[in-house]
Amino acid sequence: MRAIALVDCNNFYVSCERVFDPGLIGKPVVVLSNNDGCVVARSNEVKALGVRMGQPWFQLQQLAREQGIVAFSSNYALYADMSNRVMAILAGFGPRQEIYSIDECFLDLGGLEHRHLGRYCQKIRLTVRQWTGLPVCVGIGATKTLAKLANHIAKKHPSFEGVCDLNTLPAGQADSLFAAMPVSEVWGVGPRLTPRLQALGIRTVLDLQRADPERVRGRFGVVLEKTVRELNGTVCLDLQSVVAPRQQIMSSRSFGIPVSDLDSLRESVTLYVSRAAEKLRRQGSYAGAVQVYIRTSPFNEREPFYGNSLIVPLPVHSDDTRLLVRAALWGLKRIYKPGYRYQKAGVMLCDLVSAKGLQGDLFGAAPADGKSARLMAVLDQVNRVMGKESLKLASEGFRRPWRMKQGNRSPSYTTRWDGLPTVK
Repeated sequence: MRAIALVDCNNFYVSCERVFDPGLIGKPVVVLSNNDGCVVARSNEVKALGVRMGQPWFQLQQLAREQGIVAFSSNYALYADMSNRVMAILAGFGPRQEIYSIDECFLDLGGLEHRHLGRYCQKIRLTVRQWTGLPVCVGIGATKTLAKLANHIAKKHPSFEGVCDLNTLPAGQADSLFAAMPVSEVWGVGPRLTPRLQALGIRTVLDLQRADPERVRGRFGVVLEKTVRELNGTVCLDLQSVVAPRQQIMSSRSFGIPVSDLDSLRESVTLYVSRAAEKLRRQGSYAGAVQVYIRTSPFNEREPFYGNSLIVPLPVHSDDTRLLVRAALWGLKRIYKPGYRYQKAGVMLCDLVSAKGLQGDLFGAAPADGKSARLMAVLDQVNRVMGKESLKLASEGFRRPWRMKQGNRSPSYTTRWDGLPTVK
């Protein structure tokens, strides 16, 4: 029987903060979204208090004072670096790996059948914990869908000690576990699909597993049919070792304070294009168009709403930050209206093509010359070695009073020299 493992970091953002501040262990901790708006990560202690994922932080002020909840601003540089370390470790435990998200990945344990996979996955947990300080749980199943469910069981049932292997569970025990799990726990069954399934009497994972795949396909389509087949051990979703290049790259943020002047919007748009262009070059693509958008707050009933966007085609595909910024600022100038207090801006790089399939225009203009490519390579190299924005376009600005609120962000422990912990 095929063995697919899903390794998932527990309460990942919170756990990253606890690695460098062990005094937080056992305390209620939350991590907040951009501008410290909503809860995006919760410790088990916070979950026990009834705090919901996505709950606005301002609604929790009283509870935070009463229960001593510690709140952190999102520290994405720290979380991304810790994720890279975990994924590098996990890559050594299986012949194939699919990184599914920042805190979880699938491993193909094929060829390791001679080992006791339960003990082998306990070794995975121990290694990740020793080398990074992060706790993980592992679920094993014959398919990716079953591996996801096994991981959920491993987290929710302490008796499994962080590892659940559905391939070795007696059928009766697996049925009991699935019968106690709502159908919404199945990978791909979201809030829109759940009530439709419940109306047909499919309320638990076991109900969906026993459903007729053909009937499911007729009512819900081929995607859910594949889910049912996966629940019964038929592989429909293979591991993807190579991540497909993105078809679009977006970069946007809400402002820390409302912005009215064009100069501040120009700074923010330049910054967002620079970030998107770096990702564009990293995946070896070129953009054929840039979309820029701005909007005021849709929730402020005291002020009029305005939002607009514009797609600016490029004369030739490019990955040069300077050309992409020039196009975005040209579009920004045409959609900007004075007299409004803007709450968010963003850009999207569109019409992406691989560098291998790049073509010049009818008159032979090259998409990118050697000088541009060398300059962008130096820009990226310096920023990788010296830190983000060590080299940047002047139009990104320096003071940035509009920058995102991150008043409770922890130090960049692993990515900046001045963020290194000090032992006293």
